[in-house]
Amino acid sequence: MTAGLPLPLDELPTPALLVDRVRMEANLTAMAGSIGEAGVALRPHFKTSKCLAVARRQLAHGATGFTCATPAEVALLQNAGIKDILWAHQPVGPAKVAFAVEAVARGGLTIALDSVEVAQPLSEAAAKAGVTVPFALEVDTGLHRAGVDPDKAVATVAALTSMPALELRGVLTHEGHVAKHGSDRAGLEAAGDLAGRTLAQVAEALRADGHECPLVSVGSTPAATSAPFADGVTEARPGTYVYFDANQVGLGSARIEQCAQTVLARVVSAQRPGTVIIDAGIKAMSSDSMATAGILGIVCDASGAPLDGITFANGNEEHGYLTGPGTASLRVGDLLRIIPNHACGTTNMWSFLHFVENGRAVERHPIEARH
Repeated sequence: MTAGLPLPLDELPTPALLVDRVRMEANLTAMAGSIGEAGVALRPHFKTSKCLAVARRQLAHGATGFTCATPAEVALLQNAGIKDILWAHQPVGPAKVAFAVEAVARGGLTIALDSVEVAQPLSEAAAKAGVTVPFALEVDTGLHRAGVDPDKAVATVAALTSMPALELRGVLTHEGHVAKHGSDRAGLEAAGDLAGRTLAQVAEALRADGHECPLVSVGSTPAATSAPFADGVTEARPGTYVYFDANQVGLGSARIEQCAQTVLARVVSAQRPGTVIIDAGIKAMSSDSMATAGILGIVCDASGAPLDGITFANGNEEHGYLTGPGTASLRVGDLLRIIPNHACGTTNMWSFLHFVENGRAVERHPIEARH
């Protein structure tokens, strides 16, 4: 969508969500190369972009399919003709069960399960509809969110595969707990490696119990340099890598100059020394601060270069508070770009994005399947 474009950034209404196309393409190339070196398939998480234009670029860079978190994401991709999808969230409740059966019937969908309680309604609905549901057992490798304990995996799969209309495809994990190591990159890498090896061991235990287990899928951006390289892993599901963000910079997964997503904002008030107000508040950003406690994003100039001595300290709905000695140089009307803490959460706040190149907005694309 390019009506009215290209347009200099100074002429865009603010706030606006921007994606630096050159940086994004470099991120896609780098991850495709790294995962290719690991000898595993690349299945990005769609929640980071929720944008078909971005998804198509990921496919062009070798992605085999996508990971989804919500029914809306699954439906959007299926309606776009993308069929190799992993729904990495338990389909609990009548509406999600009905959707899961219908989506599986359309073809190309695998569903994550981690318990008999989750699987029973799905099994019954699928059997009634004459549909066989491919599933991956979700395994907890340390995050302690969803997922079965590794030592309970064999028994859980035995119970699930005894139910009608369910067919095991493999195992998956989300090793998000590696982020607890913060800037300790060696500790983070070791935790990612352990998660990958743990999942591969579960897959071997399932095979020893007589189950085929072709899919061994790990998933996170910070552990994308470790978990996919564990022997036995077959697939990686990073998401944030497409844009990166301030959290990934804090974790050592990216440099600031790799961050492709920014929020364009203007200074709207400079009434008090040491503080200026911008027109991007919490409704324009993500307040997630996993690795960036105390800030809402990294403040950059209009070109995307970070500014020293300025902290995005707080925000109201439509106002952002920038503090620090560097604010003395800012004036009302100045254009800034903010690297969000968390790209995925920021995406969900917006209905469209602009691709930018050379200081101009060159394309506009919808963000869909939002909550």
